[in-house]
Amino acid sequence: MSDIIHLLPDSVANQIAAGEVIQRPASVVKELMENAIDAGATKIQVVVKDAGRTSILVTDDGKGMSETDGRMAFERHATSKITQVQDLFSLRTMGFRGEALASIAAIAGVEVRTRLANCDCGTFIEVAASKVLKQEPCSCPEGTSFLVKNLFFNVPARRKFLKSNETEMRQIIQEFQRIVLVYPKIHFELLNGDDLVYELPKTNLRQRITAVFGKKKRNFNQQLVQIEAKTAIGNISGFIGTPEFATKNASQYFFVNGRYMRHPYFHRAVVLAYEQMLRPDTNPTYFIFFEMNPSEIDVNIHPTKTEIKFENERELFTILMVCIKEALGKFNVVPSIDFDTEGLIDIPVASSNRPITPPQVTIDHTFNPFKTTATGQKQSVSQNWEDLYQGHQNERRKTANIEAALKSQPLFYDDKSDCSNFFQYKEKYIITSVKSGLMIVDQQRAMQRILFEELLAQMENQQSVSQKLLFPEVLELNAEDAIVFEQIKNKLTLFGFDLEPFGKQTYSVNSVPALLANESNIIETLINLIADAKENNHLTSEWNELLALRLAKSSAKSSTGQLRQEEMSHLIDKLFVCKNSNLTPDGKKIVVIVSAEEIEKRF
Repeated sequence: MSDIIHLLPDSVANQIAAGEVIQRPASVVKELMENAIDAGATKIQVVVKDAGRTSILVTDDGKGMSETDGRMAFERHATSKITQVQDLFSLRTMGFRGEALASIAAIAGVEVRTRLANCDCGTFIEVAASKVLKQEPCSCPEGTSFLVKNLFFNVPARRKFLKSNETEMRQIIQEFQRIVLVYPKIHFELLNGDDLVYELPKTNLRQRITAVFGKKKRNFNQQLVQIEAKTAIGNISGFIGTPEFATKNASQYFFVNGRYMRHPYFHRAVVLAYEQMLRPDTNPTYFIFFEMNPSEIDVNIHPTKTEIKFENERELFTILMVCIKEALGKFNVVPSIDFDTEGLIDIPVASSNRPITPPQVTIDHTFNPFKTTATGQKQSVSQNWEDLYQGHQNERRKTANIEAALKSQPLFYDDKSDCSNFFQYKEKYIITSVKSGLMIVDQQRAMQRILFEELLAQMENQQSVSQKLLFPEVLELNAEDAIVFEQIKNKLTLFGFDLEPFGKQTYSVNSVPALLANESNIIETLINLIADAKENNHLTSEWNELLALRLAKSSAKSSTGQLRQEEMSHLIDKLFVCKNSNLTPDGKKIVVIVSAEEIEKRF
C-alpha cells in the first residue's frame, strides 16, 4: 500500500493560514501597522482605496530591511521576534507568529520598498499568490512601504463575503484607533482615498484620546478622570469617564502590554465600580492599560489575539474595581450626601485642648414681678382683641364657602352630563373610570406610541413636515461615526431633517421634524441615532421602525406635565386609534386596568 500522507505546498498552506489571520481589509491594516511599530517607526501613514478592496498602503520611517530580510519576510513562520520556545513567555512585540506577510501575499498582490539607514540603495519586491514576481534594487526613503493590491483576488468567495465599503471602512477605523491609543508618541495618519480621516501628531495619552474621540462629545477632555495603581502583580493606568456623561454607545478599551484585548471579567469590575451611579441604559467610558510581566499572561490562545488569559485574574479584578472607585471619590465625582440642616440648632463640638468654663448667669436686679401697670394691660388686650376676632371671622367665611360648594355640586356625576371624568396623577398618569374599574394610562408612553405611528405614516407617504431652526445646530463627529451617519442621512431626510455638510466630519442641522421642534437637545438625539445604527449593521426595513422609535422617544420626553381635560381626552382618543394601544413600540405597558374587585379588596 502506497503512502498517502504528504506536505502541503507553501502556497496552499499560506491560504489556509490566511483564513484565520486575514479576515478582511482591517486585518491587513492591523498586521502592517504592528510590523511598522515593531520596526521602531516614529511616523506611520495608512492610505486605503475603496475600503481596502483596491489597495492598502502602509508607509513607515522605521529601520527598514536588508535585501535578504525583505525576501525572507514572506516565508512561512519567518520572524525576528522570537528564536526559541522560552521567548513565547516574554513577548512584548506584536507580529511574533511570522504568518502575516506570508498570508497576505497568498491572497493579494504585494509590493514592498524598503531601505536600511546605512544603505544608499533600497530593495523592491513584488509578490502575488505566494510567488515572487520581481526583486530588484530601487531608490526609496529610509523605512518600509507595503502596498497590498486586489485583496482576495484569487479567492472569489472571500471577496464576495466582504461587506459594503462603509462597513469595511468602519472596521479599518476601529483597528486604527486600537493601535493609535497605545502609542501616543508616534505620528499617525489615515487617508481614505484623498480624504484625510485622521492626522494624529505626537502627544500624550490624554490628548491622543481627546483627538480620536473628542468630536463625539463636547468638553470630552473634562469628562476624563485619571486612574493609576501600582502593585506587585502589575500596574494599571488610564482614564475613565464621569458617570454623568455615560452614554449608550460608550468607548470602552482594555490594553495589556500595548495589546488590545476583550475581557468580560474585567468589564464586570468596571461596571461594579460604577454601581448605582449610571442612568438606565447607559455605559461608562474607559481606556484602561495593564502593564504585566509577559510570563503571567498568555496571548497565543486565539487567532485574533484579542482574548488573553491572566494568571492572577481575581486579584486584578479587585484592584481594578478599587482603583476606579478611588479615582471617582478622589476627584469628587461620586455624589455626596447633603443633609438638610436649615433651621436646626448648631451644636458645637467640644475641643479637648480648650479649658471648660461654666456658663455665665446674668441677673437683672431692677426686675420687680409685683410692679405692674393696669392701664398698659387693658390697652394691649383691647388692641389685640379685634385682630383675634377678625381671624375667627375669616375662618368662618372659608368654612361657609366650602359647604356651599359641596351643596351646589352633585355627589355622583351623571354619565349624560358634559363633565369629564379624567384625573391626572403626578403629571405623569391619566386615570379614568371604565366599566371594569379604573384605567391608568402612562401619558409619556402613550405619546411614544402615537408619535411612532405618525412618523411611520409620514415616511411611507413621504409627507414629512419639517420645522426650520432659527439657529442651525452643528453636529461634530469622529471618523467612525461620520461613516455611519452617511449611511443613515437619507433616512433622516425622509423623516424631515435638513442636513448639510459643514466641514470635515461636521454637519449643519437646518431643519428638524415638526414633532421634534420643541426638543432641547437635537444633537444628543442624532448621536443616539448613530449609536443605534452601529448596533444594527445591516440597514434593513426594520431600521425605519428603529429610527421612528428613537425619534418618538426623544419627542415624548417633554410630554409629561399638567394637562387640561380637553388635552387628556384628545390624548386618549388618539391612543386608542393606534394599531396597538396597549404596548409601546419596544414592548412596554401603556395601559393598566385596576378591576373593581381589586379596589373592593382594599376596603
